[in-house]
Amino acid sequence: MFKKLYDQAIKWSKHRHATKYLATLSFAESSFFPVPPDVMLAPMVLAEQSKAWRLALITTIASVLGGMFGYAIGFFAFDMILPWLEGSHYWDKYQLAEQWFKDWGFWAIFIAGFSPIPYKVFTIAAGALSMAFLPFVLASFVGRGARFFLVAGLLAWGGAPFEAKLRQYMDIIGWALVVIVAVGIAAYKFLS
Repeated sequence: MFKKLYDQAIKWSKHRHATKYLATLSFAESSFFPVPPDVMLAPMVLAEQSKAWRLALITTIASVLGGMFGYAIGFFAFDMILPWLEGSHYWDKYQLAEQWFKDWGFWAIFIAGFSPIPYKVFTIAAGALSMAFLPFVLASFVGRGARFFLVAGLLAWGGAPFEAKLRQYMDIIGWALVVIVAVGIAAYKFLS
């Protein structure tokens, strides 16, 4: 199923309405859809490197709006989705999100927005746990923006050879960043 969705996202990236599809995918992925927008953003940037920043901005804004929708799902409809969530492969990730909110608050959204951790789980958890909305939006914008502008910038700079290496090491890069941020937060809390 996921391979077909991934392949479909690649096809959408070549369509004449690709920018609209990118925005729709970015919105949906932040609240319920399993395929990340990077799979469309990357080939679109490679095809038109001069539009890299514009495409990153569209992806970021649509993703944050989708995150706000995910927040609303968690805030208003969590009881309805709880049975599905408990039976899905996202349940463990949701419990991790709850723990991260208790430990780190704002930083949990920032990390989830940038890393390969499913951001949608954190948007729903933020709403279910009634995280303050403005810090949620700010953390989402910074985390998602950092991710998509980094991807777009690196692909515009390095082209197709870099895209192959980025795809190969994306999980390692993402998890390394999570560890760096977690160590930084722990050090800050320990020293203060």
